[in-house]
Amino acid sequence: MKNKITFIFFLFLATTFSFAQKTIEATNILKDIKAGKSVSYKNATIVGVLDLTYMDDAMKKLPNKKKSSWWSSGNSSNEIKKIIDVKVSFINCTFKNDVLAYIPDEDSGYTFTASFEEDVIFKNCNFERKAMFKYSRFERNTDFSGTSFNDDSTFKYAKFDNSINFSNTKFDEIATFKYANFSKNVSFADADFKDSAIFKYTKFNNGVSFKNTNFKEDLNIKYMKVSGDFNITNMKVSYEIDSKYTKINGKSFDKYLLETR
Repeated sequence: MKNKITFIFFLFLATTFSFAQKTIEATNILKDIKAGKSVSYKNATIVGVLDLTYMDDAMKKLPNKKKSSWWSSGNSSNEIKKIIDVKVSFINCTFKNDVLAYIPDEDSGYTFTASFEEDVIFKNCNFERKAMFKYSRFERNTDFSGTSFNDDSTFKYAKFDNSINFSNTKFDEIATFKYANFSKNVSFADADFKDSAIFKYTKFNNGVSFKNTNFKEDLNIKYMKVSGDFNITNMKVSYEIDSKYTKINGKSFDKYLLETR
């Protein structure tokens, strides 16, 4: 009987630990990516800054003056581009520190960015600090569904070439998608924006869904262009909508609303 109780106790402990989130150092993830290994984590807590631009490595190769280098593939601007050529997958993970695919370095005058050639998944994750993807290009399927952004986040100038999902996301701070370009249909259905949402100059080339999306502050869609399906069923905006020069399949936002009522 004693042995049976002991076995049950250890089985309980094993089950408990299997559901507990494991802690992963960001430096180990970056080493794997640098070595050409795809990364895939579930139920993990990531500690340390996840610098996907590899700024420190790039700085070692850069001249003091702002000019092109091997890292920027001949780019004559001050943008130093890093290409992530492996699949990146995080499901139900918590990021305790910044996740950076964009770093404007004031000391050197360079701007470091990261783009992705393979699938990028941040599903049901929690960004407790910054999540910066300004200028990033996502060439394959991308999934941020169910993810919470607790701090500053930006997808300004980001390009999404393939399938992309932002459904059920939560943004605690200002969410910026200004100048973002979506080639495929994208869903923001059931998303929750607690602060201002900026979609100024954003292009949706194959439709977008804001079904059941809750904008609790202002919504800026000035100059936004939508081609294809525009689903705003049960969309709620608590304050002002700036829709000046917005085009929905060639029509103004106000005219589109009148015709669809």
